[in-house]
Amino acid sequence: MTSPCPSRCARPARVLRRALLPMMVASALAAPAQAADLLTIAQDALQNNAELASARSQTSSVEAGRDVERADLLPQVSASGNLTHNRQYESQSTPGQFQGDDNVNRFGITLEATQALFNAIDSRQVERSEREIDQQLYRLAATEQGVLINVSSAYFEILRAHEVLEARRAQERAINRQLEQAREQFEVGLIAITEVEEAKAAFDQARAIRIAAESDLQVRFEALERLTGQRYESIDALGEELAIAPPAPADRGAWVELAMQNNPQVLASQAGIEVSRSAVEIARAGRLPQVNAFANYNYSDSDADGIEGHDSGSQVGVGVSLPLYTGGRTSASVRQNTYRLESSQYDFEDQRRSTIQDVRSSYTRVTNDVSTVEARAQAVVSNQSALDATRAGYEVGTRNIVDVLNAEQNLYNAIAELASARYDYVINLLTLQQQAGTLDEEALAEINAWLDGGSVDFQLPDEMESDPVMDIGERPTP
Repeated sequence: MTSPCPSRCARPARVLRRALLPMMVASALAAPAQAADLLTIAQDALQNNAELASARSQTSSVEAGRDVERADLLPQVSASGNLTHNRQYESQSTPGQFQGDDNVNRFGITLEATQALFNAIDSRQVERSEREIDQQLYRLAATEQGVLINVSSAYFEILRAHEVLEARRAQERAINRQLEQAREQFEVGLIAITEVEEAKAAFDQARAIRIAAESDLQVRFEALERLTGQRYESIDALGEELAIAPPAPADRGAWVELAMQNNPQVLASQAGIEVSRSAVEIARAGRLPQVNAFANYNYSDSDADGIEGHDSGSQVGVGVSLPLYTGGRTSASVRQNTYRLESSQYDFEDQRRSTIQDVRSSYTRVTNDVSTVEARAQAVVSNQSALDATRAGYEVGTRNIVDVLNAEQNLYNAIAELASARYDYVINLLTLQQQAGTLDEEALAEINAWLDGGSVDFQLPDEMESDPVMDIGERPTP
């Protein structure tokens, strides 16, 4: 993408570099030899993010569920056996009649095999499991894109916090110099003590703002650590020559169409309709007959007196069962799942409408960000000119120190707002791509090419060392 304001943005960029040059040089000297970039951190998140790992395990579980349902359509073979000892206690006997053994051991074994020839319920359950896999794969894709946008947002929030902090540090130093100058002028009797107090109050406020900005930077680094499970002492910074341009294609309707075709949440919701429809078919299949082929073999033997040999037998046949009346269960199940199908259709419509609104809103934000960055850049130029004029007036006595302090605060506020607007543009652009379903590593690689502005270095406290990556204890073995 090409920048729509190359000439008008050049002067604000020079002003920004002049205001922040000492901090940028110090950061460059303190930065490590190699910093992590956006693409590297995103790849770390795809490997180590706990939410994504859970979604992948859930997908494997759903895929295994298909084999569970399919097993009912395959041959079922079972074996059973028994070994018994019988002892009889008799005190009566009939003269001349043979008395059998009162201690008998018996052994028996049964082998049985069945094969479903027609079972509509099991067949439709397999179809439902296939559709559940499709739905889960879309959910997994949505989770992956969610991780990418969360990591990208966390990454650029760090850079935003860093640039804002640099502006606040520069503001504090500038006001501190103004305070020292005011004290010197007061000592020689050129100004009143009230102007010194005004400068002191402005310095205290600038110091408080700088402390808050430092805290925000630390919090942003920790948020990135939570997403990736790793700690980064340094990351690549965004280049100053960022191409600020409207999204391509430059048509809101085209982005909506992309979202309807590619947004994984929309596709998952649409797949949920098919899952619910399969449940209705399973309920209706409860009225159909079931046909099974079967074969079995029996063997038994005992050591009873007077009995020799063993008994055995086998059967082969086909069995048919037809439910005639189930107390209204089948009809009620059909009604229940029909309402669930209707609910899933409304859920899809709600997701579709929500996605359309989100895409339209994100597109509007990105296009507005283009104008906002340009306006913020011009505001830096205007505030720099206003500060120069105010300082000149202060030197000749037409302006007081309060005017100078206000002008300095306005300038550095404009610098911080310009930095924030640039990152709003990047984050909103990535959000638009996520809602359109086109956010992937390739899209991040294009954004990654913009990172040529040095590095941001930050060291978290030692006592906040994180736990080992993905420390979930002993993993189960399937």
